Amino acid sequence: MRVVLAEVRGFCAGVQRAIDIVEVALQKYGSPIYVRHEIVHNRHVVDRLKAKGVRFIEDLSEVPTGSVTIFSAHGVSPAVVDEAAARGHSVIDATCPLVLRVHNDGGYYANQGREVILIGHEGHPEVEGTMGWLKGAGRLVSSVEDVDRLVVADPLRLAYVTQTTLSVDDTKLIIEALRRRFPSITGPDTKEICYATQNRQQAVAELAEIVDLVLVVGAKNSSNSNRLCEIPQARGVPTYLVEEPAALKPEWLQGVGTVGVTAGASAPEDLVQGLIEALRTHGATEVTTLPGVPEDLHFKLPPQLLS
Repeated sequence: MRVVLAEVRGFCAGVQRAIDIVEVALQKYGSPIYVRHEIVHNRHVVDRLKAKGVRFIEDLSEVPTGSVTIFSAHGVSPAVVDEAAARGHSVIDATCPLVLRVHNDGGYYANQGREVILIGHEGHPEVEGTMGWLKGAGRLVSSVEDVDRLVVADPLRLAYVTQTTLSVDDTKLIIEALRRRFPSITGPDTKEICYATQNRQQAVAELAEIVDLVLVVGAKNSSNSNRLCEIPQARGVPTYLVEEPAALKPEWLQGVGTVGVTAGASAPEDLVQGLIEALRTHGATEVTTLPGVPEDLHFKLPPQLLS
């Protein structure tokens, strides 16, 4: 059995920045540090930070007054920002800069008096945060069917923005449906789907052309990891989401000559290497790498951590 590993995989710049923010905050302020929501959607990352003194919370009322509170990479609504300030928290914002761009674009359109259509998945923390920046003028759609059912106040005063971790192909179809129904709508095409999401989707599509099976290292609640699974599946290639090496099932490998391996943007590299070692115990004798787009983007830490 041969393994083909996607070169473009794993941590993106936004995830790495968020984790670095928590690590540096621990060094500067000591524990406990409070993080609203999982800093990124990966249990292993979260558990490692918990062991260092990080406390993950969902409600700001759980945080003692004056404590250091970090907002996760997924971003938060203005209401959460205001609540943290009212409670006297010392806030460090780890929101991915690419998510902040969506907040800014959505707020800009809302300030123009437009009704803003957010393309995204209901219940995802990034969507919940972004909706708050649309000033009550936001509507959520997740599919072409949602677009068909959409009722708007003024078809001539519409805009759209997108969640950053969507399927590029699916999002294009939704944007096309919006433009068919509402020709005057304005928006950024798929540019708000982050570079890392697009690169990893392109890589897994290329893997699907040359392998018999795809394994995606990532968490079940990771939007971008789930999108990576959908792409090979749509091409008829069996694909499984693997949260950790121990989750590999031998029956998946029966009759398989070549396995493709990639990882979502919040999955640490040691889990990928652990999966490869697990595949070796099941007969993998060769590991090669599928070249991809080089990624050299780095985001700066917040000012309060640089002094």
